[in-house]
Amino acid sequence: QVDLVESGGGLAQAGTSLRLSCAGSGRPFSDYHLAWFRQAPGKEREFVAASTWSVGREYYADSVKGRFTISRVDAKNMVYLQMNNLKFEDTAKYYCAAGSRFSWSQSEWTYWGQGTQVTVSS
Repeated sequence: QVDLVESGGGLAQAGTSLRLSCAGSGRPFSDYHLAWFRQAPGKEREFVAASTWSVGREYYADSVKGRFTISRVDAKNMVYLQMNNLKFEDTAKYYCAAGSRFSWSQSEWTYWGQGTQVTVSS
């Protein structure tokens, strides 16, 4: 069991940056793959980025490649999502997730935070 709490969301102008944080408690982050998903009203939850522990790989959705960066500091049980050059279509509630294996699908991730809202104005 690991509890996840996101922070750092808010209102941003298009072209600016935000950094989301996710703090874990319980089992250490070193036991998990970590990911960020997002969900906009009326849309399904979609994969954004992930960081694996086993091979040290990062994965990104095509829509955010080159703009978003996931990073983790396992010693502090923290994972971050640096979001640069924000676009209006990035507006969504962003969720931190943890699981035992990487997947593009949200259904394969076991633990979730409550989410943090990101709203981008153009």
